[in-house]
Amino acid sequence: MAQQAKKVQQLDRVIIRFAGDSGDGMQLTGDRFTAESAAFGNDLVTLPNFPAEIRAPQGTLPGVSSFQVHFADHDILTAGDAPDVLVAMNPAALRANLGDLPKGATIIVDTADFTARNLTKAGYADNPLDKVGEPDDSLGEFTVHAVDLTGMTVAAVKEFGLSRKDASRAKNMFALGLLSWMYGRPTETTVAFLERRFAKVADIRDANITAFKAGWNFGETTETFAVQYEVKPAPMAPGTYRNISGNLALAYGLVAGGVASGLDLLLGTYPITPASDILHELSKHKAFGVTTFQAEDEIAGIGAAIGASFAGKLGVTSTSGPGVALKSEAIGLAVMTELPLVVVDVQRGGPSTGLPTKTEQADLLQAMFGRNGEAPVPIVAPQSPGDCFDAAVEAVRIAVTYRTPVFLLSDGYLANGSEPWRIREVDELPSIDPAFATEPNHVVKVREDGTEETEFWPYLRDEETLARPWAIPGTPGLEHRIGGLEKGDGHGNISYDPGNHDFMVRTRQAKVDRIAASLPPLEVDDPSGEAKVLVIGWGSTYGPIGAGVRRVRKAGFNVAQVHLRHLNPFPNDLGDILKRYDKVLVPEMNLGQLSLLLRGKYLVDAIGYNHVRGLPLKAAELAEAIGQLVADAEGVSVDLTPTTAQEVS
Repeated sequence: MAQQAKKVQQLDRVIIRFAGDSGDGMQLTGDRFTAESAAFGNDLVTLPNFPAEIRAPQGTLPGVSSFQVHFADHDILTAGDAPDVLVAMNPAALRANLGDLPKGATIIVDTADFTARNLTKAGYADNPLDKVGEPDDSLGEFTVHAVDLTGMTVAAVKEFGLSRKDASRAKNMFALGLLSWMYGRPTETTVAFLERRFAKVADIRDANITAFKAGWNFGETTETFAVQYEVKPAPMAPGTYRNISGNLALAYGLVAGGVASGLDLLLGTYPITPASDILHELSKHKAFGVTTFQAEDEIAGIGAAIGASFAGKLGVTSTSGPGVALKSEAIGLAVMTELPLVVVDVQRGGPSTGLPTKTEQADLLQAMFGRNGEAPVPIVAPQSPGDCFDAAVEAVRIAVTYRTPVFLLSDGYLANGSEPWRIREVDELPSIDPAFATEPNHVVKVREDGTEETEFWPYLRDEETLARPWAIPGTPGLEHRIGGLEKGDGHGNISYDPGNHDFMVRTRQAKVDRIAASLPPLEVDDPSGEAKVLVIGWGSTYGPIGAGVRRVRKAGFNVAQVHLRHLNPFPNDLGDILKRYDKVLVPEMNLGQLSLLLRGKYLVDAIGYNHVRGLPLKAAELAEAIGQLVADAEGVSVDLTPTTAQEVS
């Protein structure tokens, strides 16, 4: 008798979180599910979350690693506030994530590790799986599938002769196969990936592929899972797409900036979480004129980058907040010498070592003011993983055009998260002209025969940009000196004259201010034109702000949104935009740094919405804050309860 076909239920979006011990391969599992969803054509956003310790104690709460993926048949903005499905590989993973689940969520739990020892390490006095239906049932609000993932994996790969320990390592692929069946994911991409990854170890390769297929077949044949779900592809603009992480997009953007400017690129850096992937990726692109130099420390890394810029190359250095502190004196040197330099700061939780694997955006004031003296530096911030590409190209444009170091402020959420990204065409890249000096630019005197005696002055300036000329060392007739001591206007010789110092300080500030003239008008998202509340943000808060604003609008209320890419200088039209609204809300993953800058410059009563949890802002919580502000501004009652959490994306 043929098996009856299982019911297929349509969904518009799903949030899945894979969680287990840091050695259970949850990041790989989530990454492969993401790749399958991208190949299927869903829109998606991901949130990897892993311990700071290289190897936290196995089976403990600090050792839990997770990967959340939100995929949908429409445009989404965040990785989701709460998972619809939790795959928990051990008791610690269950306990660490249970509080994030909404009522009715599905839990798939591997029963193999629910031993007395592991339960104790996770803080359980009793096995919660044994309490189903009892008064103290902590899982009663959820749909729980207790499955021996490990046992079935070991049985499935028995033919390959692996030890039980090695065989059980494939349980993440069994789980991936099961979830791939549940949500109709294409399997070809994962099989091809496993064939490539373990090409040199046939038994491991075949065991992982077998476990993956066994998980898929288990979902197809078991009565435990009676329903399969379908999330259709999302409509997208025409183009070629790929799934991309923020760090990868940023690295590609730096390469593209080098190509657009015709400059070879040197990355002088020191490894640091979560920026190290930029070094790893750029090291692969020597064919595009990229040189990577892993220095002995942060200071040496930026020193090499500044030296490369002096030699006529594109100097780049990458780090996180603690590394910025070490580089601050050298950044001041780049300000004084007025050389192009891109400083990538992938922000993480601080201060000091802080939360090295968690996200934060608390380095804004450090980027603005974290140097001695008056040392203005432009600041650019991407808003999504894919946008890291465009932000990197923009940072290169500003650095090269205006002869200045530029801060590129990414963060851990953007760096490790991913989304579908439309691959740019080469002709979409901006034109970036280094405009190297090729001949002397200052007339010393006119001889009696009418000819001119000339020399090269390194601090004469372009009338439009105020950028000084960039001369490649060794160019005949353009010999000059630069360094950290104050320079005389024009000629560039060392000067201690008080009036000259005042003039040069003001000129360097004016040069940064001139960048605003090259920026496009801000895009204000205010569909009705009647909003009294403006929500303004920067960096990775773009997704949660957008999702929160959507929820308030779905409830029938007006609210406007604007997001800043350029934080120094601010766009020229920002002041006029702020004046149009009665109330301004500034959500940030810090204690109010942009709020402080907006208050100081525009005298606007900016209201901060601030969390520093090491996690992205939650859209539903932010929507409540926006709704309350709208209620205050319009003198009405704002009720968001008709809009379900499922609609917040």
